[in-house]
Amino acid sequence: MAFDFVTRSKQVVGLDIGSSTVKMAELRPVRKGGYELVSLGIEDLSPECIVDGVIISKLPVSDAISRIFAQQNVKNKRVATSVSGHSVIVKKIALPTQTQEELSESIRWEAEQYIPFDIADVNLDYEVLGESAATGNLDVLLVAVKKEKITDHTSVISMAGKNPVIVDVDAFALQNAYEVNYKPSTRSTVALLDLGASIMTINIVTGHDFLFTRDVGVGGHQYTDFIQKEFNLSFAQAQALKHGEPADGIQPSEARHIIESVNEIICLEIQKTFDFFKTTTTVERIDRMLVSGGAAHTPGLVETLAQKFDIQTEKFDSFKNVTYDSKRFPPSLIANRSPDLAVAVGLALRSAEE
Repeated sequence: MAFDFVTRSKQVVGLDIGSSTVKMAELRPVRKGGYELVSLGIEDLSPECIVDGVIISKLPVSDAISRIFAQQNVKNKRVATSVSGHSVIVKKIALPTQTQEELSESIRWEAEQYIPFDIADVNLDYEVLGESAATGNLDVLLVAVKKEKITDHTSVISMAGKNPVIVDVDAFALQNAYEVNYKPSTRSTVALLDLGASIMTINIVTGHDFLFTRDVGVGGHQYTDFIQKEFNLSFAQAQALKHGEPADGIQPSEARHIIESVNEIICLEIQKTFDFFKTTTTVERIDRMLVSGGAAHTPGLVETLAQKFDIQTEKFDSFKNVTYDSKRFPPSLIANRSPDLAVAVGLALRSAEE
């Protein structure tokens, strides 16, 4: 599901505009199915550019997009991007059985009951998931995004001279990347956890079926903030310490208690999400957790999650089922960057799958 501005016939470049980095992935379909990596790029952003998911300084962000396209020699200007956070509402609702025409007429009125914003201020989309065997009602996935949030993203892409043809939602891009790379069975329920700098997206799926998603305002910047305050360090020094490197004479072991305290905050938010999810479903347990996003690299986080929730937990592999030329893309780079690129890869898959 996405807000489409033109008809799709060609590949798009996936562009994930995050609070600390802009990530780009370009794929192409290969014979016998599957995909090959054509180009990828990551550009860091200064922490003042995007605050709480809002693009404060547009020029540095559009410059970062331009640099990625120039450095990777990307000719395709058609871009798919995505949004997340409190300006995005994703809800599964049940409606009386009706025709497609009736639904398209009534959906706006129905949506008003579920969306905490003025309906005039949002872009609305929906997808019929099917008929519920239990109730006979239609299960409909409803998505609403504040128009200003979409404009925020599309304007910086346009400023960089690119054409924003698709605006998706992070949770769905993540699910795209998961389905292509992990070929899920219909029986297993998986929590896809994307931990960015300022937002954690939790998406729960069974097989190919979307069940539930929630965005939480916690992420990798919290580790950095806490370390900065504790040791009176610069942002760059705190980042280094967070990633297990000494900074300003301070050893990573001295910051371990801070990292563990933020791990605890993240675990509490995940637990709250799981508890709420269990009240909305008959699914009894989550079988696996896959962790993506830049904060997936935080030392000890994956192990803490596995232990806390007693669930098989691992870093997300965005290239598990995507081929690449090892001469152009060193396997060490791919292995290191793979969790960071889950949303960008999911976006790059958008036009090829439809």
